[in-house]
Amino acid sequence: MHGLLHAELPHLLHLYGYSIVALIVALEGMGLPLPGETTLVAAALYAGSTRDLSIGFIILAAFMGAVTGDNAGFWIGRGIGLRLALRYGSYIWLTERRIKLGQFLFRRHGGKLVFFARFVALLRALGAFLAGMNQMPWRRFAIFNAGGGAVWATLYGLAAYLVGDELERLSGPIATVTSLAALAAVAGGLLFLHRHEQRLADEAERQLPGPIRRSAPLW
Repeated sequence: MHGLLHAELPHLLHLYGYSIVALIVALEGMGLPLPGETTLVAAALYAGSTRDLSIGFIILAAFMGAVTGDNAGFWIGRGIGLRLALRYGSYIWLTERRIKLGQFLFRRHGGKLVFFARFVALLRALGAFLAGMNQMPWRRFAIFNAGGGAVWATLYGLAAYLVGDELERLSGPIATVTSLAALAAVAGGLLFLHRHEQRLADEAERQLPGPIRRSAPLW
């Protein structure tokens, strides 16, 4: 699907312009496996080579798509994520103790997780849903999400627009390096959690005593 959509992007950009950038980025933020970052880069390259589109409006469209899609993903996670985790989590070793640990980690580090999720492919699609599922206050989510979206759209959009074909030539090696770095970071984080899960879970229980929080302050 990614390959087919990537091949059709120039045609879609010619037909629909900024709206296709916003739409694909938004749908990715809602959790669908779509190439939001690739679309942003392709649109910036298209703008640089044809001048048919404005790089400023491309960045704005990507930002608006990121904020809109991520907020939708957040509220979907807020509405059904926790219920799904409580009902089916045991099938993937997601115990109630681990669910509470997730809420504790999002309470303590949620802002950083939301901001940097925008730069990691898998987390870009799931980060907002997880934030909602783990009862992160929406106001805090919205601030860090908007910040991450603005930096991401500006950085990738301007880089592709200014560097042009050279970035396209280097995109393969860059994607490989960044993917490996992201995998290493995720693996390191999982290893840390595995080694310190008992201590962190005990701290989560002290901070969030009693039954699992099915609701939290919205704002």
